[in-house]
Amino acid sequence: MIKRILPLVAVVGFIAISAPAIADENKTVTVYKTPWCGCCQVWTDAIEKAGYHVAVKDMEDLSAIKQQAGVPDDMQACHTAVIGHDRKYILEGHVPIEAMEKLMSERPDVRGIAVPGMPQGSLGMGDDPKAKYTVYSIGLKPTDTPQPYMTTGQ
Repeated sequence: MIKRILPLVAVVGFIAISAPAIADENKTVTVYKTPWCGCCQVWTDAIEKAGYHVAVKDMEDLSAIKQQAGVPDDMQACHTAVIGHDRKYILEGHVPIEAMEKLMSERPDVRGIAVPGMPQGSLGMGDDPKAKYTVYSIGLKPTDTPQPYMTTGQ
């Protein structure tokens, strides 16, 4: 009788460990940035402080990463990041933590989200909660027009 219970306990323990492990992997962010960009480092530090695991890839030129990620020219910013395990999303620019959390909880059918340019008050650019700027979703197809995903400062 005991021999039959032990394998069940092992499976239950595995399931209990696996769910948090997957959730943890979905809080891993790989950031592609240039080594000399201070605002990118501030954004990266803030993401890490918020509980995300961050892997930084310093590169001299990010154009190939942005092209491979399918970031439209008008959505580009100073750094590109990837989040997720089972479903990967692009985070372009100074995306606020709230938008990242919304993205990972809703899991929409998009390539990712972007804060084009470097808006004053965004995370990494002063982090002013009253700053108003738009976070856009980037569609799956290259021909998709970016759509407003959320607006900050409201």
